[in-house]
Amino acid sequence: MKVFDTKEVWLITGSQHLYGPGVLAQVAENSQTIASSLSASEAISIKVVAKDTVVSPSDILAVCQAANSALNCVGVILWMHTFSPAKMWIAGLKALRKPYMHLHTQFNAELPFADINMHFMNLNQSAHGDREFGHISTRLRQDRKVVVGHWADPRVQADIDSWCRVAMGWFESQNLKVARFGDNMRQVAVTEGDKVSAQIQFGYEVHAFGLGDLQEAVATITDAQVAQQIEIYKADYEVSPALLADAHQFEMLQNEARLELGLHKFLTEGGFGAFTNCFENLTGTTNLPGLATQRLMSQGFGYGGEGDWKTAAMVRIAKVMSKGRSGGTSFMEDYTYNFGAVGQVLGAHMLEVCPSIAAAKPKLEVHLHTIGCRKDIARLLFTGKAGPAINISVIDMGTRFRMIINEVDTVTPAQELPNLPVAKALWQPRPNLAVAAAAWIHAGGAHHSAYTQGITADEAVDLAEMAGIEAVVIGADTTVRGIKTELRHNGAYYHLNQGL
Repeated sequence: MKVFDTKEVWLITGSQHLYGPGVLAQVAENSQTIASSLSASEAISIKVVAKDTVVSPSDILAVCQAANSALNCVGVILWMHTFSPAKMWIAGLKALRKPYMHLHTQFNAELPFADINMHFMNLNQSAHGDREFGHISTRLRQDRKVVVGHWADPRVQADIDSWCRVAMGWFESQNLKVARFGDNMRQVAVTEGDKVSAQIQFGYEVHAFGLGDLQEAVATITDAQVAQQIEIYKADYEVSPALLADAHQFEMLQNEARLELGLHKFLTEGGFGAFTNCFENLTGTTNLPGLATQRLMSQGFGYGGEGDWKTAAMVRIAKVMSKGRSGGTSFMEDYTYNFGAVGQVLGAHMLEVCPSIAAAKPKLEVHLHTIGCRKDIARLLFTGKAGPAINISVIDMGTRFRMIINEVDTVTPAQELPNLPVAKALWQPRPNLAVAAAAWIHAGGAHHSAYTQGITADEAVDLAEMAGIEAVVIGADTTVRGIKTELRHNGAYYHLNQGL
């Protein structure tokens, strides 16, 4: 079964009537073979469906409109097996609302030097058919992914799968609902933003609820359900013996179980894929959800602290894109620095870091929480898994949105942190802390981010292009001078691109 078993991408192959029925029949057969092979490949996470070969403007417009209306189609792959005059594609491409990838391939991998003739040349001429198609895409100023190489090449299939995952993320964004319990943290700028503009740009909706709405759902959870949930905790985590033996600590664990089940019920019944809350607004709840939020994230929900709905949405989208991969995704905050021989960032939050990024089985303990409410709260303790990761921040610039991506290398801390009662990750930003932090600040990045080891910087950029927003990557080659110049150039481009 495919990772994304209910969705599909369409392979649409272009040709023209000029070549006659024999060639067109072979084109259709080859297209079907490619689609079936991609669907059968373990490297591709979604079903690929070949549509009828398009040979006229009306064919092209019809299949593009059909893709727009098909709820299970998340995007289309376009390929010109033969020459397909690009003026035929204008109406269809202008009407197409689903993302598309241009696959620049050919059916055969190598030239049959001894046998090649003009029939072969006429049938297998994507080398210039795709260039004709690429011209009209560029003339229409359409952002798209171009993948070049033979369709059976593992590298090409990896690129196709990467784009398919981004298309799934974009589909999720178009259909996502974010539940916001309470407001954002008072006087904080970056967690604010224009929700109407965000819905226009990204598709997702942000719905506001009072804490009483949540508490009604929490109140429906029975003691039996709580007891059953605690048994799950015992199986999934290293539970502190003191937590189970001490009546007060055990009551705090029961609070978390009830909050988790109540939140899950509220979110699933309302069709929400992400949520936010704020430690400054906890009226009517037993405490700020700690373990509850961590576990909901591990189940695939997006989360943003202090009302940060943009990060909550991004965490959910990244989780969808990385489904089936080994790397996790979490809400994260740049908390404090290590200005040592190698500059490092200790990322954490008060409570809410997802165990999907953990290096080892998390520990479940109860500790005192002192911000927003002074209360003992159960939470998972762990350190993030070492390896490459990225931090993603989507910010509202007032007239548009910007996505900032920093490539980092997560490391195992050189020493234990025995007195830090929260989950954390320690990373070294690329190219280094001094340049990365300055670049992030110049770009206006938030102190919150979607931290992920499940998607790449290139995939995040592809997502930004699908959304039609600016993407700024801070990586190994970044310089402060270069990033400032890039930001100025981008500012001019997006200002002009928006028009009056």
